[in-house]
Amino acid sequence: MRRLLLLTPLLLFTVGCGMAQSPDDEATDDAREVAGDAGKRLYGHHPRTAEEVGRSASAVDGVEVLRVTGTSTHDGDGVDVVLRTSGTGYGGWNGIDRIVVRRCFTVRVSSTSEWGEDPQDVECPAGPPLVFAPLPEPPELPYEELRAGLPRVPEGGRADEAAVRRTLAALDLHPAIRSEVKSDGDRVGVLLSVKGDGHSAMRCLLARVGPGATEVWVPPRMQRMPGEGGCSVDNALDPLPPPH
Repeated sequence: MRRLLLLTPLLLFTVGCGMAQSPDDEATDDAREVAGDAGKRLYGHHPRTAEEVGRSASAVDGVEVLRVTGTSTHDGDGVDVVLRTSGTGYGGWNGIDRIVVRRCFTVRVSSTSEWGEDPQDVECPAGPPLVFAPLPEPPELPYEELRAGLPRVPEGGRADEAAVRRTLAALDLHPAIRSEVKSDGDRVGVLLSVKGDGHSAMRCLLARVGPGATEVWVPPRMQRMPGEGGCSVDNALDPLPPPH
């Protein structure tokens, strides 16, 4: 009986050690979590090129991009990004010995990706992290020029879509600025916008030409977020109610 009692603490210690996670595994899990968080940042169903995905991934803190494969998120299986991240674990008899590991994982970004997918462990490719050229500064939207150039329509009159289009043509817009014009009864709506990154507020300018009033404005930031519909020519004709 005494021998059994002496063995019991040893058995409990052995079982406990067998169940405990090693510092290396703990650090690897920590690194995997960083890669998973990066995958959540990259998640989205709007089309992006492989370069756009890689550039976005390289901007995430604690992440190095080692390889990008695929053409775009909506072609084939999408885009695979190999990320290298760091993780920390603790071990030693008192649990204060700190170890740091660097591990690599693959994150897939595609039109069928799901939120929070687990990154896959992979061997780290040889070579330094990829470097992506910064995006060019987006052009300024011509608020004052548009407001000054749009036609004025007297009360009881009717806006002329052709005249509005001539105004836009005379502005000689930057190629990165997209324009859209739409008529609705006696009014004409105008949208000028610049392609965004799919996450931040879009940059756009709205205008409406109608009897007795020609207006130009920038929608509230909340309405300019992706999916909110603020940067649309329909919002120029029939503005959304202000956000609360």
